[in-house]
Amino acid sequence: MEVLSKYVSFEEVIKNSRFLSELIPCNSQAEARQIIKDQKTKYADSTHVVHAFITGNGAEVMGMSDDGEPSGTAGRPVLDVLKGRNCTNCILTVTRWFGGTLLGTGGLVKAYSGGAKGVIEAANQQGAFEELVEKEDFCFSTDYSLYKLIKLNLQNFHLFNVTEEFGTDITLTGQIRADEKAVLSAKLLDLSNGKIQLI
Repeated sequence: MEVLSKYVSFEEVIKNSRFLSELIPCNSQAEARQIIKDQKTKYADSTHVVHAFITGNGAEVMGMSDDGEPSGTAGRPVLDVLKGRNCTNCILTVTRWFGGTLLGTGGLVKAYSGGAKGVIEAANQQGAFEELVEKEDFCFSTDYSLYKLIKLNLQNFHLFNVTEEFGTDITLTGQIRADEKAVLSAKLLDLSNGKIQLI
């Protein structure tokens, strides 16, 4: 299972209708609702903002909407493409600006699924998906004398969203792969002769 790590977009024009497909990281149903609301505000001049999303560590929460397109011609094809990618924690929106030519139900399915496939292909090419790993928060403080040595050793771990606060000591907070936390704790104790406690 993989998660989306960054925003990706893909655009095409089909029979004068403009289709903008966007893939956005999203961690919950509530966040998905907010993103859809924001997209509709951002693209107030569009005809439809179709969406599908998948969230949860087991991809257990899903949703979709045709947003006024004929039932089953938009949201469902987009969700099917998303499910086929074996990913979670992302929302895919396809915004359409109607160009005056009706596409028919088959044409709509093709356009929306094609847009979804296009943006996922772009995401694959950009390396926008990463393996879903369980992360845990961590925090520790070190004195300035050990800072460089510790920074060097931290390169051997998978860390995320690390922040450093420089005061009397240097405090580092962030997230680490859950299966690496005990190893990091042991390493810090070793480097500091038992002084640095990982929280």
